[in-house]
Amino acid sequence: MPEPLKYNKKFDELNEEEKKLLEINKKTIADFVEQSSCISDVNYATRNAHAKTYAVADGTFFIDPDIPEELRPFFDNDKFDLTIRLSNANLKIKNAGKDIPAYGFAVKIKDENGGLIANFPLVNFPLFPTNSVSHFLKLFTAVNRFYIKKWSSFFSLATQVVKVVPSVFTLSFLRNILKLLSKRNDFILSFDYHSVGAYRLGDSMIKIKLVPKSVDKNFGKKIKMKEALKNYFQDHDYSADVLIQFCYNLNDQPINRLNVEWKNSPYLKIGEVKINKGQLLDSRNCTNELLSFNPFENKIFFQPVGKIQKLRDEAYKVSVQTRRKINKLLHGRDK
Repeated sequence: MPEPLKYNKKFDELNEEEKKLLEINKKTIADFVEQSSCISDVNYATRNAHAKTYAVADGTFFIDPDIPEELRPFFDNDKFDLTIRLSNANLKIKNAGKDIPAYGFAVKIKDENGGLIANFPLVNFPLFPTNSVSHFLKLFTAVNRFYIKKWSSFFSLATQVVKVVPSVFTLSFLRNILKLLSKRNDFILSFDYHSVGAYRLGDSMIKIKLVPKSVDKNFGKKIKMKEALKNYFQDHDYSADVLIQFCYNLNDQPINRLNVEWKNSPYLKIGEVKINKGQLLDSRNCTNELLSFNPFENKIFFQPVGKIQKLRDEAYKVSVQTRRKINKLLHGRDK
């Protein structure tokens, strides 16, 4: 195989228009979080994405003994402790009806002293609906305003949705939409999970994929997802292979085109994630509800790469800061 392409900070740089739109978006994120307890009818401020926690669990990342020698400096132990959050992507927590099958599998990797090595928020859809930072920011801003102002902002939201629609008509995106629809009723742990955007691995750039082993897709089909997960981990262990792809050239593995899959880059297994039965934590616990999985807190050699990824940095900070401020006002302490 050729040498992987090296990381360059130019992959992350926003232009002036994008920076201005980001500032507007940050204000709507803060506004959303401030009103999120009313939006979701709960007694605490929620996240402004993946608001609904299904489960939080301890886990372990076992490093494959046969990983290439050049990767060993990044994985200098045989195993690492994990904290894992399973969630739904909706901005609003719904307790009635069926959730959309858009799930999150966020992984926090820790060292032997409990210190953070990396956060990897993974999702069960491998692509992003647009490559345009400005279109995404305008859409996300319109979504936040719609939840706050309801129908008075519907026209603005519809306008931004129409602008994004053309970018979803790629073969990769349509193929994955059909695949998701065919699996819409499947158990959350039976899905593959993806980084969507790229991350650094030293000077190289990678994407990450989590592939479960031997999970019954029909498990808990007739009960709520939280209850299904609770039941599953009473009697079952969960394990999944951790695979990575390297970026070798931008034509086949584009960093800032997130609506197409990478090609001509074989998957390499680097380890296995495992959650043993009985390792679920209390998702309602204040500490667990306040967990942050901001990938920009990662060690420098695991940092996110790309313009859409760059937006997460400011968005996570605003969301967490506002959430903690509001929950302290509501409860007299951080939640």
